[in-house]
Amino acid sequence: MKFKAFFTDDGIALLDKRFLPAMDKVGRVCHVYLTPTHAMLLHNLLGPTGTGPDGGGPQCVAQFAKDLLFREYSVSSRNGNRVAFAIDVALLHRALRSALAVHAQSPAAGDASAAIQVKLVNKLPAGSRSPSPFLTFETKGARSAVVQDVPISRPLSRSDVERLQAALDSAQELPQTLVQVPDLPQLQSLVDRLKNVGDLLTVAVTQYGDLHLHVATSLVTVGSEFRKLHILGVHGIAPGGACLTVIFQYFIPGTRLTDKSISFYCRLPVLDPGS
Repeated sequence: MKFKAFFTDDGIALLDKRFLPAMDKVGRVCHVYLTPTHAMLLHNLLGPTGTGPDGGGPQCVAQFAKDLLFREYSVSSRNGNRVAFAIDVALLHRALRSALAVHAQSPAAGDASAAIQVKLVNKLPAGSRSPSPFLTFETKGARSAVVQDVPISRPLSRSDVERLQAALDSAQELPQTLVQVPDLPQLQSLVDRLKNVGDLLTVAVTQYGDLHLHVATSLVTVGSEFRKLHILGVHGIAPGGACLTVIFQYFIPGTRLTDKSISFYCRLPVLDPGS
């Protein structure tokens, strides 16, 4: 199996500033999943129970159209030209930042010849008798050229890739009721305050567009509600079981049009699905 591409400036900035920090807060390791049309960062889709969030903590899926992140993108394998492997998110982020620092030294930083290349390689580590897989970054600056090898797991087998794809399909099932929260910073500030009151958050979403959040302890109950939110859809219960799904929307800069080349969502297991 093979993978090789050059990062776009916008793509590597998205990973560096937004998505890798977010993934690193969720878990130390994620899967990189490459297909002929998309590149994905997947957290916990192959957890202890195989699929579904109810046994292995939160799931996160960041999906990008290949042309958003890369140019001259090439991926091939016997698994339908799909490649997947596990990687340490912090190591990946560190390699990206080092590559960006070297890239910034080049007076032709926007030229194709100065682009940051990434590829899959097998190398023989020092003191080892068998080669190991790495995700390699090659960067050229004005005064230096740097090659960084980030260790990865063995690429997933055909059966594991199929399991990963099945888990991805399951994670994309829409929740029973989907509402749009107009002010994400306000919601984040509320949740941060509620964390100081108790450990368990009760969330209720009604089919009429009301969102209720509260924390109760033996001494106090504190909460808030958002009423008459825009209802994006009412669906049947997803087969993966009870979970809270948070979907983030991204807009084309300067517009209110949804950027369909990016999708990011998280599924959080619930302790009690209620009635």
